[in-house]
Amino acid sequence: MVLGAAMAISLISGCHASDPAATGSLLPVVSVADGDTITVAVNGVDERVRLIGIDAPELHNPTEPTECFAQESADFARGMLAGRSVRLVADPSQDDRDKYGRLLRYVFLPAGINVNATLVESGFAYEYSYDNRYQFRDEFLADQRSAQSGGVGLWSAAACGGQRLPQGSAVTTSVAASPPAPLPSDGCVIKGNINGKGEKIYHVPGDDSYDDTVVTPVKGERYFCSEADAIAAGWRPAKN
Repeated sequence: MVLGAAMAISLISGCHASDPAATGSLLPVVSVADGDTITVAVNGVDERVRLIGIDAPELHNPTEPTECFAQESADFARGMLAGRSVRLVADPSQDDRDKYGRLLRYVFLPAGINVNATLVESGFAYEYSYDNRYQFRDEFLADQRSAQSGGVGLWSAAACGGQRLPQGSAVTTSVAASPPAPLPSDGCVIKGNINGKGEKIYHVPGDDSYDDTVVTPVKGERYFCSEADAIAAGWRPAKN
């Protein structure tokens, strides 16, 4: 069931408002494809927009099964955005468009609410870093940790337990509640992380993402003792 606009707005009351949305034209939302992709009319042209810094469960990928909580994520986004106008804000650290030709933007409601952040904070999308650190990354990571610790949305043990599973897959409480791995005491401190797209990326102490990277063994993530070990196991180095 698609969330009504009033319900969606009630769920995000008190959420993020940021100054970048204070200026710029209001653009009508034409459609909402899923939790991270919308279409907006820009100067009379329909432009597909990919929301920066988030990744919603897959809903329409023809080569992949529909993922757990994908429909709920799309419904929540439609409840916020359908029939409304928004402001689009670019990020100089990111490309203007992705490889599919979609604009890469933050989406703000007229009141200044950051839609990207709200989807993560409410448990309807994962934080997603591609190559370069984006402006609101620390904020989005904090939002994700809050959603995860609160067990809301896709982090709920009754839903997906935070796992990227095909829709309808069983999620056990023990898996959903599995904590991040403690920092090892054997000197193996290179963090092997698997991002929202399934890419295996390792982080060494001192890189931009190291402190924010969480290793969750139940997802197949692990620590490595050397970069050579990580590369041999199929991980690539982080690009930031």
